[in-house]
Amino acid sequence: MSDPSKATPEPFRVPDGDLDDLASTLAKTIAEVRQHGVILDRLGSEPLSTPQPTADTSTAGAAGAEKADAPASVFILALGGEAYAVELAALRDWVNHLFLPVYGREISTTRPWCDQWHEHPEAVARLHALWLAWQQLTAAEAGLSSPSTWHRDHLDQALVHLRAPDGPFAACTTSPTRPNHRVLATPAPDLTGATR
Repeated sequence: MSDPSKATPEPFRVPDGDLDDLASTLAKTIAEVRQHGVILDRLGSEPLSTPQPTADTSTAGAAGAEKADAPASVFILALGGEAYAVELAALRDWVNHLFLPVYGREISTTRPWCDQWHEHPEAVARLHALWLAWQQLTAAEAGLSSPSTWHRDHLDQALVHLRAPDGPFAACTTSPTRPNHRVLATPAPDLTGATR
């Protein structure tokens, strides 16, 4: 009888039709792992314990202390420096590996898109808000109808604004053979205090 530990394993062959499914599953898993990394980074940066109010602290003072100890906004436009870069990298993974392959659709002058979407502040803000809602509403504890709610209340509305002919990508050329990227100018605030 031969020794089973010395047996050469048979090669494993995945049918060609299943490769796309495996690639999609792998991309989704990578995006989820990165999201977990972002969450762990956030948890690691939060204080370990919150200070307990003393017995002589007034209610108003305690409320003010709670606001000061509350975590900063998770919205990407409220972040800066390294936190913004980490969040943008995680958002980019979600957009490139899940959002665009599923919801990207054809690019046209009536439905523009820009490959450099991350340089359009409005697009970053809307996609990040969409991603935050997706994280919340696709979690197992969110309930069975939550994905439908995400599509109706978040995705559909975001796509209307992002892909509008006068939206954030309106100045970007839609031709893949002649790409042109241009961020539209926004009205500058009047910092002099002059009124008209």
